[in-house]
Amino acid sequence: MYVHGGKQTFGLYSYGQMNSKGLLAKSREQSAERKVQRAIGKELRAKCPKLYTLCSMLLALCSTFLAISSLLLALCLCGCALPRIIVLDDPLTPEEHLNLGVAYEQKGELDNALREYKEASKKLPLSYLYIGNVYFQKSEYKEAEFYYKEAIKKDPQNADAYNNLAWLYSIKKENLDEAEGLVLKAIELNPSKKEIYIDTLEKIKGLK
Repeated sequence: MYVHGGKQTFGLYSYGQMNSKGLLAKSREQSAERKVQRAIGKELRAKCPKLYTLCSMLLALCSTFLAISSLLLALCLCGCALPRIIVLDDPLTPEEHLNLGVAYEQKGELDNALREYKEASKKLPLSYLYIGNVYFQKSEYKEAEFYYKEAIKKDPQNADAYNNLAWLYSIKKENLDEAEGLVLKAIELNPSKKEIYIDTLEKIKGLK
């Protein structure tokens, strides 16, 4: 016996509907302001050449500073856009993964159960038996055999692993002598399950 374990507008007016006279007046005002600024600059240069030179240097330094600041800001923004890989610790214990796997298996979600059992197997040897059971239910006997053997290797006292491997051999009708020895070993390790293991033994003997 097998053990389960749209267009931008300003108010109501579009760009093309703006008053052209208003724009012209504004342009003239800006031109007048620039003329006044140039006149002040010439007067300052004539009366105080050293002060004019100092002001020019300060303006140049400010421009350089602004350029560097813009570059640094751009680099920072680019850096923030890079993907970050965050590694988190698994919040579940191996036992919790195993129990979750059992719940999935009972609902028939074998792939999800398999995922949880494999997570648990990193630290819990018993999980190999459960992995083997899932592969057995999926009729993937080669994988089931591998994991049953791993379960025995990781925990030689796991009687169910011996029994299930023997049951697998009986289903495949191969290695029957080995299968019989496996069942006898299971009975020796766990006599409390003798009736279950005897069922496996009788099946094997019936095939020989």
